[in-house]
Amino acid sequence: MPQDRFQRTIHYLRISLTDMCNLRCVYCMPEDMTFRPRAELLQDEELLRLVNCFAGLGFDKIRLTGGEPTLRSNVVELVRDLAQTPGIRELAMTTNGITLKPLARALRDAGLSRVNVSLDTLQPEKFRRLTRWGRIEDVWAGLAAAEAVGLGIKLNAVVVRHQNDREDVVDLARLTLERAWQVRYIEVMPLGNVADFQKTAMVSANELRATISEAFGPLELLNEGRLDGEARVYRLPNAKGTLGFISPVTQPFCAGCNRVRLTADGRLLLCLLRDKELNLLQRLRAGTTDAEVMKAISDTIWYKPWGHGLAQDVRPSRNMSEIGG
Repeated sequence: MPQDRFQRTIHYLRISLTDMCNLRCVYCMPEDMTFRPRAELLQDEELLRLVNCFAGLGFDKIRLTGGEPTLRSNVVELVRDLAQTPGIRELAMTTNGITLKPLARALRDAGLSRVNVSLDTLQPEKFRRLTRWGRIEDVWAGLAAAEAVGLGIKLNAVVVRHQNDREDVVDLARLTLERAWQVRYIEVMPLGNVADFQKTAMVSANELRATISEAFGPLELLNEGRLDGEARVYRLPNAKGTLGFISPVTQPFCAGCNRVRLTADGRLLLCLLRDKELNLLQRLRAGTTDAEVMKAISDTIWYKPWGHGLAQDVRPSRNMSEIGG
């Protein structure tokens, strides 16, 4: 497995299947967002070729993201091909759940193991306001379908001050009392052309835990505080599920970062909040061999930055839908 200059082993690849989305969440992108022409993005055979290169280097974990990954044409066939790639042991997907219902069984049968579903509120009107276009009923239908076919489920809630930082946080936590899901609260980060809004909208994980404890009582810290991926995990009293707190702003987890990102337009991105990229799509279309691609990936990963740079007011130029969350 490749290592960076800080001796971190990098083996987790997040792949943006498309920059397109069927929602326009207020903290993610403007309502009039435009997307790249399909020809400028990785084609299926290019994507699979790159994944084989990453797997050849020792990458064994993949998460499919977007935009909204289920909008990618033949997404089920792609999942099947990715799951069958030698060396890949875990394949998950982050989705808004809107189109998950008709796809859940086929995705599970193709080799997907888990979905992380973005859900910031349980209130239908507020959900529509936050997403601008969405219907929460579609998300619930997707979750029911995913649970019925045995996909693992985590819920991701990006908490925005004065939008969903009080009763919505409590309502989501209540789900874990009867469901063996993990509800994860994510501090909003400044990205792209909505960065100024995001910077003032951040609610810290400490605030969120205080709000939840006020409603349910003291939270039980699990795993002795060790991170589960990016999340520090807690449990409500007598709950079947768990609560995860992802704190990239107030408690950065950069020291244990084991991931890089492949954008929909074929760039290797070393950090969510840094603009340094390696254009892999350009190399593929220029006739570069797999061995040369693998060397370029390994050489670039060596220079993965130590941290995201938020303390120095670093702000990437891309929106989240272009990077892949």
